[in-house]
Amino acid sequence: MSAVRPRILVIDDEPQIHRFLSPALDAAGYEPKRADSGQEGLRGIALWSPDAVVLDLGLPDLDGKDVLKRAREFYKGPIIILSARDREAEKIEALDLGANDYVEKPFGVGELLARIRASLRHGADTAAPKGPVVAGDVTIDLDRRLVTRNGQPVRLTPKEYDLLGHLARHAGKLVGHSDLLTAIWGAAHAADTQYLRVVIGQLRHKLEADPAQPSLILTEPAVGYRLQV
Repeated sequence: MSAVRPRILVIDDEPQIHRFLSPALDAAGYEPKRADSGQEGLRGIALWSPDAVVLDLGLPDLDGKDVLKRAREFYKGPIIILSARDREAEKIEALDLGANDYVEKPFGVGELLARIRASLRHGADTAAPKGPVVAGDVTIDLDRRLVTRNGQPVRLTPKEYDLLGHLARHAGKLVGHSDLLTAIWGAAHAADTQYLRVVIGQLRHKLEADPAQPSLILTEPAVGYRLQV
């Protein structure tokens, strides 16, 4: 299976931005995703769990700062503002609301790609869990590929471990269906949600005190799953 490419969601209502930015992202080794409005962008963040977001402030339905504020309620990845607004106050407000960087239009693609690389490097340094991940009475040691419950080893199939490990690396965060499917089964299975339901059910039977009322692996209906820590 080929390596999963970092996914970059571009939220911008200008078609020409997507026309030249999508091929540039693809050529740079990223998987570009597109949203043309604020609401579509928020849905895309929840569904695709992108590795980074490029967000325009001038959107047709919502102000980009409102999108930024709402996204920060559930998304911890890098958000780079892309905007024609060049007032210093706009930049300060966006950064205070949680943006990682601010690039003015017109911009050079090389500069934007460099900003994305820097944001992804910083995110990798700060976002990965340090040490074992503890969720209730379950401990997931990602370094040793060891899962225990109440101190006793839990035997998992490779797919069960890969899925649990992916959730553990994003502990406490919502991870979308397509992100999980692509990471575990590959891009060709990004829509095969039945795979997820089966393996999630198996994990719950092995890890939850009451699989019918899960408290560790939580379902976000029609969106994805979250490992509660």
